[in-house]
Amino acid sequence: MLPASSSVLVLVLLQAPTEPVPPAIDCTGVQRHDLSLAPAAGVEVCVSPGLSTSFRFDAPAEVDVQDDVRFEQLLRARQLLTLVPPPDMTPGERIRLTVRFEEGPARQSATFVLVGHRGRAAQQVEVYHDRRTRESYIQEIEQERAKSQQLSEEVQRLRALLEQSSGLMGLLRSSTLGKEGIPAQQSSTLLGEQHSDDALLLTRVVTYRSNNSVAVELWLKNSGVEPWSVAGASLVNTAGERLEGVRVGQVGPIPPGETLRVFVEADAASGIPRGEVTLRLWSEDGRVITLPQVTFP
Repeated sequence: MLPASSSVLVLVLLQAPTEPVPPAIDCTGVQRHDLSLAPAAGVEVCVSPGLSTSFRFDAPAEVDVQDDVRFEQLLRARQLLTLVPPPDMTPGERIRLTVRFEEGPARQSATFVLVGHRGRAAQQVEVYHDRRTRESYIQEIEQERAKSQQLSEEVQRLRALLEQSSGLMGLLRSSTLGKEGIPAQQSSTLLGEQHSDDALLLTRVVTYRSNNSVAVELWLKNSGVEPWSVAGASLVNTAGERLEGVRVGQVGPIPPGETLRVFVEADAASGIPRGEVTLRLWSEDGRVITLPQVTFP
C-alpha cells in the first residue's frame, strides 16, 4: 500500500479542473453600438426562445427582420423594437435584423445577427446613429461598476468555497477519506506491454480506492511521432457493467519520446467493482488503448 499522503495528493489532482471552457459570444444584459464610431455589420446578439430582447434607437428607424412571421412576439415603434424569438429557434441558429435610420442624407444602416441560445439573451441593445450623449456614457459606467462589484463578490465566494474544498479538509468534508486513508496498490502485470497500435507503453500503474470512488494512475510512454491526449475513458467489469461518473485528468499532451501521467476516476461504492475490470482510453482522433485485468485495492 502506498503512503496515504501520496494517495491523497493524487485524489486532489484528480478533482482539479483540466482545460477551461472556451467563452461564447457576448450575452450581457445591455449592449451599446455607436455607428458614428464604427459601423455595425453582422454584430451578433444573443436571443433565446421565451425571453424578450429590446432594440432602442436614438432616432426613428425602420427595422426588417428575417422570417418575422416565425417570431412569437415582434412589437415595433419608431425608436423601439421588442422581440421574442421563434419558439422553434435552435441553439446556434442565426436570423438577420437590419436597421435603417430615417434621419440623415445617407440613411445610415446597421445589420445585426440574432443567434439562438438556451436561457441566455441580451436584455437590451442600444443603437446610436449619432454621437452618444454624456448621460448614456455615465449610465454605462454605473452599470459596469455594478457588474464589477457583483463579479468581485462572486470571486470572493468561489475562493472561500475552493479553500474549504481543497486539501485534506475537502476530502474529509466530502466523506472521501475513510479511517484507513485511501488504499492504493501498484500493479506490475501490465507493465512493458503495448496495449494499442499507437506506440504507447505502460511504465507504471497504480490503483486507488476512496469511500466513494476508484481511480487509476497510469504512466504512459509515447514512442510514436505524434503527441497523445486522452479524450475519454470507460471501466467495464467482467459482467459487462460500466462504472458511472468516469472522468479523466491529464496535465497536457504526451510529447513523442516522453512519459507522463494520466488519471482516470469513477464513482464506486465500497467494495465495488469486485474482481477485474477492463480500462479503455481513447483520444480525439479515435485511437484506443485497452487495459484488461485492472484491479482495485
